[in-house]
Amino acid sequence: QLQLVESGGGLVQSGGSLRLSCAASGSNLDRYAVAWFRQAPGKEREGVSCATTRSDVTNYADSVKGRFTISRDNAKNMVYLQMNSLKPEDTAVYFCRYSGGPYNFWGQGTQVTVSS
Repeated sequence: QLQLVESGGGLVQSGGSLRLSCAASGSNLDRYAVAWFRQAPGKEREGVSCATTRSDVTNYADSVKGRFTISRDNAKNMVYLQMNSLKPEDTAVYFCRYSGGPYNFWGQGTQVTVSS
């Protein structure tokens, strides 16, 4: 069983930056792929970015390409999402997910609000 805790959300002006963190606890964490999702009010949860176990492959939603960067530090059991050039449409609750085989583990989310 994994436990994930996101942090780093907050209120930022359009054009600003935030770095989200996801602290993981559990076993064999470096065997899991990681991803960030977000959910805006009234909308479905959507994938933002993902990375393989060694971050040798990363992917981004078209809406965040060139602005967001996912990274992970397996030694510290941390995953990060650096978000630059934030836009009001980035406002959402952001979730971290670890996945491996048939298992998905989610954090509780952290709110990001971008004001215009």
